[in-house]
Amino acid sequence: MKHRLPRLLRTLVLGAALSPVAAVAMTSAIEVYHDPSCGCCVNWIRYMESQGYTVNSHEDPAMAAVKTRLGVPADAASCHTAKIGGYVIEGHVPAEDIQRLLTEHPDARGLAAPGMPMGSPGMEMGAPQHYDVMLIGKDGTTRVFASHGPKA
Repeated sequence: MKHRLPRLLRTLVLGAALSPVAAVAMTSAIEVYHDPSCGCCVNWIRYMESQGYTVNSHEDPAMAAVKTRLGVPADAASCHTAKIGGYVIEGHVPAEDIQRLLTEHPDARGLAAPGMPMGSPGMEMGAPQHYDVMLIGKDGTTRVFASHGPKA
């Protein structure tokens, strides 16, 4: 009996370490690139931190070059660009959508909340608007991944 408990513990620890949920939980570090003068980007960073993410912020006034380097299509562009778990996150994407992306792990480039939709995380000023979060395919095409805000 003395040897069973350590073996059971090893099995439980290894099982948890290999499960998709555990892998997602460990992917809490996010790299965020933003213009130094953008206040809404800082608001989104604070929001992500409040959701349990560890944010590594990079101020970069050449955001167009960052977006090009990371493969963000022009029609999906927003103000800041982030990287997490091998994906790009463009703009004010809610944490719940990022979590879903990391859990489902689709063969895609990432997510985007094009423009700067009012009511999205970091853009809480003004009347909230309906907006879609787009899944960016490997080929640069986009499709709706999630919808938020009041119905249009």
